[in-house]
Amino acid sequence: MQLRFVGCGDAFGSGGRFNTCFHVSGENVNFLIDCGASSLPALKRQRIARDDIDLILITHFHGDHFAGLPFLLLDAPFTRRTRPLVIAGPEEIETRLMQATEVMFEHSSKTKQRFDLSVVALKPGEPPAFGAVNVTPFPVVHGNSGGPFLAYRIEAEGRVIAYSADTEWTETLIAAARDADLFIAEAYYYDRIVKNHLSLKTLEAHLPEIRPKRLILTHMSDDMLGRLDTLDYTAARDGMVVEL
Repeated sequence: MQLRFVGCGDAFGSGGRFNTCFHVSGENVNFLIDCGASSLPALKRQRIARDDIDLILITHFHGDHFAGLPFLLLDAPFTRRTRPLVIAGPEEIETRLMQATEVMFEHSSKTKQRFDLSVVALKPGEPPAFGAVNVTPFPVVHGNSGGPFLAYRIEAEGRVIAYSADTEWTETLIAAARDADLFIAEAYYYDRIVKNHLSLKTLEAHLPEIRPKRLILTHMSDDMLGRLDTLDYTAARDGMVVEL
């Protein structure tokens, strides 16, 4: 199984990076974690077959994590997709997806797809299974708009991937990521404390409790990108592949 950072940037494209989108593929799984506004061109640039994707997990409804979905769905008829697709995310995802689709492409939300599309609302503490993918959602803290906000602990093919999503420090990250084979964590700033976002120094203070087997930093501002050569941790980059 492998995870590819299709995009690992923030909302503002700091460093010229694509918005958040991770692609996980293996013998029995093929799914995305988040689908930011720039995800369709990023997927095409990296030659990832969109029609093979079975599941898309959305952490929250900010455009850099969610707004690629209308483009992805509009693209599907042109590739003659027939494979079923599940889109799962926080409560209200069905309404938010319809609203976003209408804003981007008026009346397109009423277009009947040639494939089965299921939209599933996830609640913290209620871990669903999507085929060979087991997902446990955890609530995180990222402001008052664009939520609810979820971090994920994902089990597939004998491995555990945890993703903090966008959040300030919250104790739920310990349970979400403890002993994970891979913990992908936001590190928006180096040591600056900003409401609703996580700094590397804050994260670092809690790593002894989390004990991830591997940590990769993502969603970095210019403040962090300017320090990449000095970091003691792996930083994501667009196109980077991690074997699990």
